[in-house]
Amino acid sequence: MRWAIGTMSGTSLDGIDVAALRTDGQRVLGSGASATYPYDPAVREAIRAVLGETDPDRLAAAEAAVTVAHARAVTAFLAEHAIAPADVAVVGFHGHTVHHDPDAGQTVQIGDGAALAAALGIDVVYDFRTADMRAGGQGAPLVPVFHDALASGLERPLAILNIGGVANVTYLGPQAHPGQSGAPAEELPMLAFDTGPGNALIDDWMRRHTGSSLDAGGAMAAGGSVDAARLDAFLALDWFRRPPPKSLDRNSFPLSLADGLSPADGAATLTEMTAAAISAAVRHMAVPPRRWLVCGGGRHNRSLMERLRRRLQAPVAPVEAVGWDGDALEAQAFAFLAVRRLRGLAITTPGTTGAARPMPGGRIAPAPGGTGGLAL
Repeated sequence: MRWAIGTMSGTSLDGIDVAALRTDGQRVLGSGASATYPYDPAVREAIRAVLGETDPDRLAAAEAAVTVAHARAVTAFLAEHAIAPADVAVVGFHGHTVHHDPDAGQTVQIGDGAALAAALGIDVVYDFRTADMRAGGQGAPLVPVFHDALASGLERPLAILNIGGVANVTYLGPQAHPGQSGAPAEELPMLAFDTGPGNALIDDWMRRHTGSSLDAGGAMAAGGSVDAARLDAFLALDWFRRPPPKSLDRNSFPLSLADGLSPADGAATLTEMTAAAISAAVRHMAVPPRRWLVCGGGRHNRSLMERLRRRLQAPVAPVEAVGWDGDALEAQAFAFLAVRRLRGLAITTPGTTGAARPMPGGRIAPAPGGTGGLAL
């Protein structure tokens, strides 16, 4: 079986994750290498300059820069890991989200799938969110069907928590028995939604006050005190009472939540807000999870992980505890979703995005002279 390659450029703006996966779109049959390629500072600033933008003309230069950066990253990845382009069936290309407002029916991921396919000579699947939003969905989160496939042998109810710039959770409830439901496993209900801020506010706070891009290990937060009044006001926001499906933009919560605090107290307060928002998500779950598995950059923040353990009162561990690669997981997910697109399988469901029905998603950009991505 040929490889599927996935790429992910997250809201942290740190770079491009690339991962190889073997899958039939229903099962994870094997994982390959993964790597991260940091953005050049100029590309990072080009993206930052268009966050919130929707005008295609104003996005064009940043989109071109993102596409070129992905072409270079995938080309380097294949060379470094001795994977021939002919051995790759498809590249799942998420692009970079610069605007997401599902209430207005708007989402913008920059990245030119056709140009990437031409540069690589490999078929590309991209634009994963639009079809879901046209069917009344939030367009996010997209990874739950991959989480479900990965977790097929794990005890449930289980929560898989991704802490990137925004935090989102996949809740896998007690597995329905196929003999009772009559539905294949991929169609059994699951719940997924954005919980609130993840690392974005913490990162922005550190950048403002220290020049660092993140609170390494949560050291700054560990040395500060939480402003309880601000935390209470944060948790009183309507967002936390709103039932799923729901999704956020990176900038949905303002950095002014911590204005006036010392650097350490601001870091502590924002970190506690992230943990409290995740804990508040449990109210939407039928049965509290027996376990929380954490992926994304937030799992490296020891202060955040300790706050989660205290609030959730359940085992909380990085996904490496069950043999997964937390740094590669989202890139792997887009490889998985690309193969599902080739096979006409749903990538979102009513329980994960609120779409009216299980929805296929993504557009295929065939490589020049290619087959349109149908041969796995």
